[in-house]
Amino acid sequence: MKEPIIQPGTVWLIGAGPGDPDLLTRKAEKLIRAATVIFYDALVGKGVLKLAPRSARLVPVGKRSGSHSRDQCSINDMLAGAARAGERVVRLKGGDVGIFGRAAEEMDALATHGIACHVCPGITAASAAAASAGISLTLRGLARKLVFVTAHAKAGEELDLDWQALADPKTTLAIYMGKAAAPVISRELLKAGLAADTPVLQTENASLPEERQFSTRLDLLALSAKSVLGDGPALILIGEAVRQRRAVSDLSFSSTVPKPKQTLFN
Repeated sequence: MKEPIIQPGTVWLIGAGPGDPDLLTRKAEKLIRAATVIFYDALVGKGVLKLAPRSARLVPVGKRSGSHSRDQCSINDMLAGAARAGERVVRLKGGDVGIFGRAAEEMDALATHGIACHVCPGITAASAAAASAGISLTLRGLARKLVFVTAHAKAGEELDLDWQALADPKTTLAIYMGKAAAPVISRELLKAGLAADTPVLQTENASLPEERQFSTRLDLLALSAKSVLGDGPALILIGEAVRQRRAVSDLSFSSTVPKPKQTLFN
């Protein structure tokens, strides 16, 4: 008899990708269809959740800035409780579980209870945004380093980043949760020596039908973010690799696939 893809009493942390269910890995889809309970974050796409079996319980545990429905300790306890009850547990996280997904905290918590935990990686939002724009996150000779940064800080705390290291003109910066921090990001990178005309691409709702993209430059980032970004999750790409977008983005879509809305702000 073939063993189930998820053993009862075990937990799978799955990267649900940027939102488009077609960007799930084949393994992720198999695991979702095998679950008896699914705990999912706010950024998990609705199309991804539709892949769950009708018999599975869907439990929202999303954490969005300003609207935290569950604290991390509560989520840990829920995962452990479901596993101890013999459920086949799936924990869905937007993007890749290992990139600003707090996966280590959940794995450590489950390990203390002796619960088996496995990881299925996913496509991160930076990759999806770059693909939509028709750019490469790295470019030989121009962008030889790619840095993922989270711009989220606890309430009342300053954004504590090594701005000198980040202000490398041969680096592509992929900044997650950077909408509110856009003024700080722009000011500190300029102060650290990054050129004012460094190109910036802001992508809202990457990979989804409502995706929108906005091109600007570093010295106009604060104004652009305030003016054009809405309530959707946004990713900011900064660096010379972004400059290539205008030359190649029109070639990166077939005639049957709608392009994301694109706006220049410079």
